[in-house]
Amino acid sequence: MMRNALFGGVNAAVLTAMNDDLSLNLDRMARHAAWLLANGCTGLAVLGTTGEANSLGIAERLSVLDGLVERGIPAASLLPGTGTPALTDTVLLTRRAAELGCRGALLLPPFFYKNPSEDGLFAWFSEVIQRVGGDIGFYLYHFPAQSAVPFSLGLVGRLLAAYPGRVKGIKDSSGDFAHTKAYVDHFAADGFEVYCGDDGALRALLQAGGAGCITAAANVGSPVSARVCRDWNSQAGADAQVTLTALRKAVTSAPLIPAIKALVARHTGDTGWLNIRPPNLRLSAEAGERLFVTFDACGLALPAS
Repeated sequence: MMRNALFGGVNAAVLTAMNDDLSLNLDRMARHAAWLLANGCTGLAVLGTTGEANSLGIAERLSVLDGLVERGIPAASLLPGTGTPALTDTVLLTRRAAELGCRGALLLPPFFYKNPSEDGLFAWFSEVIQRVGGDIGFYLYHFPAQSAVPFSLGLVGRLLAAYPGRVKGIKDSSGDFAHTKAYVDHFAADGFEVYCGDDGALRALLQAGGAGCITAAANVGSPVSARVCRDWNSQAGADAQVTLTALRKAVTSAPLIPAIKALVARHTGDTGWLNIRPPNLRLSAEAGERLFVTFDACGLALPAS
């Protein structure tokens, strides 16, 4: 397991709470964030895929960052998603994260134009890094199934060479462990932090020298994820990984974002967590019951919210 990683360990891809009219509910979101930090999370990846960031406007994303810090969530624990297709919006969001005291920002590539060249992507990230300035760390978000724009080893290597100490790591949501491990094999010796988006790969990644995870399932599984990280090199960690893998399969047995929201709503007793912006939709009652049965079979008892 990589030591001294800025966000080493368990990072939840945090849900965004909404009111019945689909406006943001920052009080509800902050309560959940505080629970996560008290129950195994070392960091909070807000405004990512699970957080429905691309269903939020720029002003709303800024209000999430400001609102969580105002409500007592330490800025140093936040790893906000700030990557957008627009260069200037990306710079605006990342600068605000830095001003608040966030140590890192997680950036999708510019994802509207398909098949951009490596030179084009390098130029885009160079503009962002230079315009943002400061010392906030840049974390790359490899999710080709969603963005259709991958981070090749060549591109990562070029960015690391051009911006040493600024490009800090990557979240790999490809689900391809060989690809995730390739990032470790090529760059971890230089301090590059590699995080998996697949809970089922967490222990294997730690054994390979990765830094941890950034996952949706950590919203409801952070205590067991933390056990895997703590005991990664022992039988206790292997046993915890079995539970975590089962939990991952359970939460992905239904559409992921509404499934996680349904589980958090049940755990907290707060049905407001079911609110979700279209085109995502709530689970049907029948789908929700199937999800709960599958999740409960994992045997994980969550601490009270």
